[in-house]
Amino acid sequence: MGRYLPCFKAYDVRGKVPSELNPELAYAIGRAYADAIRPERVCIGYDIRLSGPALYEAMARGLNDAGVDVAHLGLVGTEMVYFAAAHYGFDGGCMITASHNPPEYNGMKMVRAESRPISGDTGLDEIERRAFEQKFERKGEGILADLDVYEAFVAHLLNLVPGGSLRPLRVLLNPGNGAAGIALDRLLPHLPLDVVKMNWEPDGAFPNGVPNPILEESRASTVARMRGGGFDFGVAWDGDYDRCFFFDEHGTFIEGYYIVGLLAQALLTENPDQTVVYDPRLIWNTVDIVKGLGGKAQVCKSGHAFIKEKMRAVDASYGGEMSAHHYFRDHWYCDSGMIPFLLVARLVSKAGRSLGDLVGEMIRNYPCSGEINSTVADAAETLRRVEAAYADGEIDRLDGLSVSYANWRFNLRTSNTEPVIRLNVETRGDAALLKAKTDELLALVRG
Repeated sequence: MGRYLPCFKAYDVRGKVPSELNPELAYAIGRAYADAIRPERVCIGYDIRLSGPALYEAMARGLNDAGVDVAHLGLVGTEMVYFAAAHYGFDGGCMITASHNPPEYNGMKMVRAESRPISGDTGLDEIERRAFEQKFERKGEGILADLDVYEAFVAHLLNLVPGGSLRPLRVLLNPGNGAAGIALDRLLPHLPLDVVKMNWEPDGAFPNGVPNPILEESRASTVARMRGGGFDFGVAWDGDYDRCFFFDEHGTFIEGYYIVGLLAQALLTENPDQTVVYDPRLIWNTVDIVKGLGGKAQVCKSGHAFIKEKMRAVDASYGGEMSAHHYFRDHWYCDSGMIPFLLVARLVSKAGRSLGDLVGEMIRNYPCSGEINSTVADAAETLRRVEAAYADGEIDRLDGLSVSYANWRFNLRTSNTEPVIRLNVETRGDAALLKAKTDELLALVRG
């Protein structure tokens, strides 16, 4: 990971422009991608970041000089690159985005045919090495052509969740000046929703801050606008809208953990014979909902490459992470920020209950701490110390350390990139126990 070039990470490319990522390197990455993946046709899109078009042009030129034809998707969301690569049968695709990173960053999310992810052990390390060494093999004169996929993408979304399945809910939608507003402008005319728009215009200067609603300060303006607005629910997206975040009718932010359960409920209510994949950080609510509705629940290590691989292996219709990444078999096992919006709207439309009511029941049954980060001197030693203190529990090491008891459990994971350890705690309906055990664990981790 980043052995040769600092902008190469475990799952994607991400770095400051121009010091870590620039058009010269983007050209080399295009040539390296061609040599490593061996595609004939590739699609490329970019989000609203100001450096996106120049990076696209350089990467496209690198691919063309290797004899690869390139389809220029223009300003799109990450899920639209996934859609285009699979729907049109391209041999691969690249989304130029840095998601929720500050404005001076940009990056690349690359896939191969069928929008299968390219991560460190499936080609990204080789692309990095080749881009660094610049000993390129393929040569040619590829063709460059524009491809507008918005109409086909909207048709794809409406095929999954028809507009006629929704009732005229009043919703607040906040793209955060990211790319989502463009797609919503094409989608909303097909939906019977009463929409109030917020931070709608795409703007790579991020005049209202970088859209990352998982952070409390980033979602504060949405919460303020929701309160007293008479909305059924609200949605905010990150910049490339592969993640979306929900607010109930009172403007209360809903933890991603409960959205996993909500989306499982939305799908299983339509067809109970489905498998749902979930990550091991917080699990009881998801398992309870899936099994209660007749579905099958499968745990998987967190991370998009692991989730997508597991979903294919068990033919899962949905995979959810508490980090707000939601994956769908009918979207080629890729993550989407638009499909969850439509599914929640359909669930609220059909349930005859408010979003706050639907989620409130989950929160009461399985209260959770949310993810709490702690900076530690030695993450591995901290994990050993915590495991020794809770050796009498049921221990699982699928993803970090998970320890379960009859009425409570926790997961403790280390970060791949920084000396941070991440804690999640949940209980079976006991808020007092949740606080006590969270405080107990934090004292041990930080002590």
